[in-house]
Amino acid sequence: MGVLLILSSLIPAVLSYLVFATWLPSDRERYRDYQAAEPCPAHATAQAARGCLSTWHFTVVTTVDKSGKPSKYEATLKGADSWRGVVRFGNPGPLLERLKPGDRVTATVWHRDIVVLSKDGVRQNSSEAPRDELQMNAAVGMLAALVAVEAFVFGSVRLVRPRDYEPFTWNPYGAQLLIISAVACFGVGLPAVWIGIPWWTVPLLVLCAAGLMHHRLRRRAAGGA
Repeated sequence: MGVLLILSSLIPAVLSYLVFATWLPSDRERYRDYQAAEPCPAHATAQAARGCLSTWHFTVVTTVDKSGKPSKYEATLKGADSWRGVVRFGNPGPLLERLKPGDRVTATVWHRDIVVLSKDGVRQNSSEAPRDELQMNAAVGMLAALVAVEAFVFGSVRLVRPRDYEPFTWNPYGAQLLIISAVACFGVGLPAVWIGIPWWTVPLLVLCAAGLMHHRLRRRAAGGA
């Protein structure tokens, strides 16, 4: 079991590495490029227009505004040259819920993706628009790192102390640590980024909680003995 736990810790460890080494830098760079993009010059070539913001006009064919599970928010558009495509959104407002078949809309295109749709001054980002949501990616990476550490520590204790590995078991220590890690990453980590608190407070919080729970469980075991 100890070896299995140590081997299983490699999966979230690799995931955490990919998040912080690849996913976060890539999304950050894409968002910065999008923020710095300017309107395309007149008569720009297709290749040159990839990095700037071009404007196109389309007609709405159909819209889907479906909440619930699963939700679905999209608009099917057509162009004057028989082009037809689907633009997806994360929510119905403020524009999608107002659109009707036959409406003329203006699309902002960046890197061949429709990133913004607008009509009569009302704009809505599509699902393809880069967003400054790096804290969510960081939360995923941090949670994966904490899960990897937990599995590695629990596995190592079982190898070093095969007859006395309490309280390093799933019930209740492991399960409680997993819940605390998830709450810390998404319930504390995201607000921490928004209000400027450094990210190292998240693993520090989990480490303090792990120490307190370990002390309490050891005292309980000693009292029961």
